[in-house]
Parts: sequence; C-alpha cells; structure tokens
Amino acid sequence: MNVMEGYGLWIFAAANAALFIAFAYSFARPLNARDWRSFGAFSAFIVALFAEMYGFPLTIYLLSGWLQARWPGVNWFSHDAGHLPEMMLGLGLNPHFGPFHLLSTALIIAGFWLVAAAWPVLFRAVRAGRLATTGPYARLRHPQYAGFILIMTGFLFQWPTLVTLLMYPVLVAMYVRLAIREDREAAARFGKEYATWRAQVPGWFPHLSRPVAGATPSR
Repeated sequence: MNVMEGYGLWIFAAANAALFIAFAYSFARPLNARDWRSFGAFSAFIVALFAEMYGFPLTIYLLSGWLQARWPGVNWFSHDAGHLPEMMLGLGLNPHFGPFHLLSTALIIAGFWLVAAAWPVLFRAVRAGRLATTGPYARLRHPQYAGFILIMTGFLFQWPTLVTLLMYPVLVAMYVRLAIREDREAAARFGKEYATWRAQVPGWFPHLSRPVAGATPSR
C-alpha cells in the first residue's frame, strides 16, 4: 500500500469545515428551529466531506483494490487522487483544472450566491410579516434550499465520498419535505396572495425565459 500523501491533516480538515460552515452561516442565518435543522444537516455534510478530503480517505481505502485494478497507473493514496471523477476520466490533467472540478466550482459559487441573495429578502419579509416574493423569490419559491443543494452537488462533483453520497439523497429529501411544509404554512397564512405567487413561481427550477413574478401564471 502506498504511503498516504496529503492526509492526516485533521487540524486543516477542521479549519476548512469551520470556514465553510461559518461562510454559509453568514449568508443563511437560521431564523427558527426548522432553519437550524436544515443548516445542521448541511454542516454535517461539510464535516464529512473535509474529514475525508484532509483527514482519512475512507472511500479510497475501501475501494482501493477495485480502483487499483481498473486504473493501475494512478497512485490512489495521493491527495490529488481524491478527485475521483478526474482520475477515472484519465485525461492526464491537473485535477484542479479538469472539467469536473470546474463544474464543481461553478455550482458551489452559484449555490452560495443564491443563498446570499435570498436570505436578506426572506429576513425583511419575516420581520414585516409578509410573503417574500422579490429577489430570488421572484423566480424560485425555495432559493435557499436550492442553493444548499447546488453547493452539495458541486462538492460531489469535486470530491465524492461514500459517506457524502449516502447523505446527499437524504438531505435533498429533507429539503424537499421542508419546502412542502413551508408551502402549506404559507398557503394557510397568506391565502390568495400565496396562491397567485405559487401559480407564477416554480419551487425549484426557474422559468428562465419567463419574466419575474407578475407575468402570466404557469400552467
């Protein structure tokens, strides 16, 4: 077995996880117990990710026999080999500049932007006791949840692990359930105003070719 290079850096793993969690918190400050649950689940995903990225490569260790048999020219216990899609594709590029890493970066940036843009709109609406329908909420009913899903998807393209792959569908299902519950509560509280907004604004996938809320309702 090759000596593991770039692992065992637990302080670095903890520091990176704390940095990303703090960064996410600065954009998505939880307003209630439900928000804290969703943010806590996202934080667990980040901790699991960086624990393997810089601590111990559990996924590589468990799959090392299969990986070595399929791609014998790769040092699977080097740090760069943790970028599994790039290594399996075999383009011979620096994995930090490969297609999966670039896609990952784009998704993560888009996710953080969406969360950052949505939170102040939601915060002002909650304080005023009204429905959030401007900014990202003019195109998506659940932009913050969509943003967290984009971030997690981006990290999976960059550094997939068995743990985060198992967590991902569970977290997505949790965000979908939370969104359904919020839709019901908003419908009960805001009635016709919410019904009109819902008819115009999709929950997860924006109609990019359609003007913002206020245009012709969707079918």
